[in-house]
Parts: sequence; C-alpha cells; structure tokens
Amino acid sequence: MRRIRIQLRAELMLLARNGEQLLLTMVIPVVLLGFFGSVDVLPSGNTTSIQFLVPGVLSLAIMSSAMVSLGIATGFERSYLVLKRLGATPLLKRELVIAKILSVFVVQLIQAVILIVLGLVLGWEPGGNLIAASIGVVLLGTAAFAGIGLILAGSLRAEINLAAQNGLYLVLLLLGGMIIPRDSLPGFMGSAARALPSTALADLLRTTLNGDQGSLLIPFVVLGAWALIAPAIAARRFRWS
Repeated sequence: MRRIRIQLRAELMLLARNGEQLLLTMVIPVVLLGFFGSVDVLPSGNTTSIQFLVPGVLSLAIMSSAMVSLGIATGFERSYLVLKRLGATPLLKRELVIAKILSVFVVQLIQAVILIVLGLVLGWEPGGNLIAASIGVVLLGTAAFAGIGLILAGSLRAEINLAAQNGLYLVLLLLGGMIIPRDSLPGFMGSAARALPSTALADLLRTTLNGDQGSLLIPFVVLGAWALIAPAIAARRFRWS
C-alpha cells in the first residue's frame, strides 16, 4: 500500500503539471453536454435529451480519460523509457496499474461533479435512491477502461498504441449507447453491444442517476468482469519498455 500511495501521488503530480492536457480532457465533455443539452438533435428514445445525455456524457468522459488519455500517455512514457526506471525499483507492475487507475478515478470524481452541476443547470432531474451507488459505478468504469487502455499501452509501440486507442474509442462510442441509444442499432449489433463495458457503464449510470427502470444485475456483472479482468491482464502483460 505504501508503494501504491507514493506512485499515486506521483501520478497526480504529473497530471497537475500537465495542465493543458488535463484541462482539455475535462473541458471536452463539458462542451459536449452544454451543446447537445441545449439543442435537441440527438435521438434519446422515450426520455428527454438532457436526461439521456448526463449519464451518457459522464460515461464518455470516463472512457476518454481512463482509456484514451491514460493509455496514450502511458504508451509514450514507455516509448521515452520513463517507465524503464520504475522497473528497477521495488514497484510492481500491478501496483503501477492500481496507482494509475486511482489517479484517473480522482479526476473522474471532480469531472462528475462539474458535469452534474451543468446538467442541473440545463434541466437534468436526478431520480431514484441509488445516486450514491453511482460513485461505485464510476470506480468500476474507470478500472475497466483503464485496464483496457493499459493492455494496449503496455504491449504496443507508441504509434500503434495511439491508433489502436482512438480506433477502439470510436467503436465503443458508436456501439456503447453513450450518445446514440442502443435501440437505434440493428438487432444483432444491439444484442452484441450488451457485452461491451461502455454499454454496461452507460446503463448503470442511467439507472443510478436517473432512476430509470431496468435490471442492474446484467450490466453490473458485465462491467464488474471488465473491471477485474482487464486490469489483471494489463498488470500481467505490461512491459516497462
């Protein structure tokens, strides 16, 4: 735990020093929510646009930060041999993975507060009695996507990793029900999308934040499995250089 705390502090300090990237990461979801929450251009099924968008954009923010931003940054850290020095310390690979997940989780909590406040200003109405459970959902989503991002970052060359992260992001964005309702997808694609972490995360956040009707069991099992398996694979396959 001591090594994880030290590495977590180092990761947070690096994020704070890289203010431009951190600001961009946090501003883009705010701009998306502000724009699409003000204009009714996206299909949202039987719910109002803002009720659909707040959990969806929060899910998108988690995927962007935990998978794409973290994955690309870690890939270039490997490429520049920054992480090779850590390999000579007592820090274990799984401890590095845990520290990186927790650092993103801290950022996500701050971003969630910003998005929820903006959503309230735009007319979003929270519902149900599971809002506190959404913090646990955010942690699971962060672990799942950070694990996926670190699997790619820890095994691919930086340039290939960059392309793979962005390509996978696009696929999960289109199929995950974050911005486009899953009901709008063809039948076979909608069914297959249920196994994706993006779909499970968006469904869980809509249920816990909006009080939407729906089973928590299946998306919880799916997201929980990704949150356990992806970081474990990332820690096992990660190469320092």
